[in-house]
Amino acid sequence: MVGEEDRKDKNESRKIAIVLVSLVVLVGVAAMLLLPSLAEFSASYLEPGMGLKTAAIVSFFVTVVLFLVFAVASGDGLLGELQFMLLGFFLFFVIFWLMIAWIF
Repeated sequence: MVGEEDRKDKNESRKIAIVLVSLVVLVGVAAMLLLPSLAEFSASYLEPGMGLKTAAIVSFFVTVVLFLVFAVASGDGLLGELQFMLLGFFLFFVIFWLMIAWIF
């Protein structure tokens, strides 16, 4: 009884592992095949660079996503932490904005 149940679990785990490994290999092959087109895309669209307007938009969304991750990770924070989150948001926004505009 217990041995047969254990054997079924091992077979199921083996099947899942095979599917996951084949999926990773498939994604790797797809990435290798898409590499030339991605290089062409980056060469044509990212070559002129970004201005301050575009960098501000990108940095806003990067900052929002980052602070959502921070808020979820912090869990049950106190209400008194709101001013620190807002100050951190604006500092991250300015830093990301200027760094993205400078680098790209």
